[in-house]
Amino acid sequence: MTKKNDKIVGILGGMGPEATIDLMQRIIRLTPALDDMDHIRCIVDNNPKVPSRIKAIIEGDGEDPGPCMADMGRRLESWGAHFLVIACNTAHYYYGDVQNAVKIPVINLIDLVSNHVKVNFPEYDKVGILASPAVAMTGLYTKRFKKLEVEDIWPDPDYQESLFNIIKEVKKGNINSNVQNDYTKVCENLLNKGAKIAIIACTELSVLGGGLPINTIDAAQVLAIEIVQVAKNQKEPEPIS
Repeated sequence: MTKKNDKIVGILGGMGPEATIDLMQRIIRLTPALDDMDHIRCIVDNNPKVPSRIKAIIEGDGEDPGPCMADMGRRLESWGAHFLVIACNTAHYYYGDVQNAVKIPVINLIDLVSNHVKVNFPEYDKVGILASPAVAMTGLYTKRFKKLEVEDIWPDPDYQESLFNIIKEVKKGNINSNVQNDYTKVCENLLNKGAKIAIIACTELSVLGGGLPINTIDAAQVLAIEIVQVAKNQKEPEPIS
């Protein structure tokens, strides 16, 4: 296990705060370690003051989060990060703002997860998406999967609205049985629409865990695996497509 030569990851977090902590816990669990020194150094800006992506994208009248995220990226780079990640699917709409602000690589979660699906699950030509309506509106996964000749399947409007409410409840710290039951119903809707597998493409939903009626690929877990591999010099960051 490398120690001194490990790369340092900078995490643009706070979108939301609990999802950022969840990502860090995944990194710790995935890191082969016998002692503190074996773990990965993370420089984290867990910044819940990033302007609302919902107001900017869905409501259309909010402050642009891009400049704030770019500033976070620059600061993380100046503090010694060797590469950056953005701990939010929706915030990848502003990925270019961050990458253009720094000289170090920024892992693109959307590309990373989409390529993971294509390589590891080539038998599926339809993939369900469990995400914020903002991810649907921006076409983040839709555009990527179209290039890979994979169809993205989204919940019906009523279920998508329910999913958005679930995400809001998680942000409030509410993960009770009603929230879990509503989440299960959304997954069942995707199954009924022909999706045999779904991407958990919202880090708030990652907090809710598994036990779902549909097979899932958790974007947060894919990102955590990538962080460990890059930090431990087992691979280079995924190239930007």
